[in-house]
Amino acid sequence: MHPFERTRCAIIALLLLAGSLGAAPQRATPPEPTERIVLAGGCFWGMQAVFQRLVGVRRTVVGYAGGSARTAHYEIVSTGQTRQAESVEIWFDPHVISLRQLFAVYFTVAHNPTELNYQGPDVGHQYRSEIFYTTAHQRAVAEATIAALTKAHRFDAPIVTLVAPLRAFYRAEAYHQNFERKHPNDPYIVEVDLPKLRALRRAFPDLVAHAHR
Repeated sequence: MHPFERTRCAIIALLLLAGSLGAAPQRATPPEPTERIVLAGGCFWGMQAVFQRLVGVRRTVVGYAGGSARTAHYEIVSTGQTRQAESVEIWFDPHVISLRQLFAVYFTVAHNPTELNYQGPDVGHQYRSEIFYTTAHQRAVAEATIAALTKAHRFDAPIVTLVAPLRAFYRAEAYHQNFERKHPNDPYIVEVDLPKLRALRRAFPDLVAHAHR
């Protein structure tokens, strides 16, 4: 068993203890109906497949973040010589699913945050672990989550997840959108991404939308 698999339950327990999986905190001003964040963590096919199954997630789009419009093309990004990261843009309702709940899924199911510039079989700077925030609140929660996991030594290796403001997000080519839904029997999907979906249902059954249970 991979070291990351051995620590998943402990990580979830830590986040539960910290209140990360509880209801979103009450605020004086109610949050907007939808909030946007962009997450990178390996091939964007699997990232989208995981997050589009969650309650409260209204829309997901795969694309590129961290670089310029000139390099936002799959053939160029695939060289690993750009600043782009394969990413998923997530629009979610914070009344239904909290940011901390999204991060719990991100750190324990969607990818392994200890793998530097690779993720499973995919190697390159474009497969790095990075959170692109759109609000100061998102940045604070991301940094606090990483700090808590680091302090608790829940991984066998250091967390390498970067946290940066979202400068721009570029939608990927049409054939990449909803790839797992369109090609569920693709060998890559079967070997790399379907295990993530099974882990999601085991670890977060209450966060999975009824249509995907």
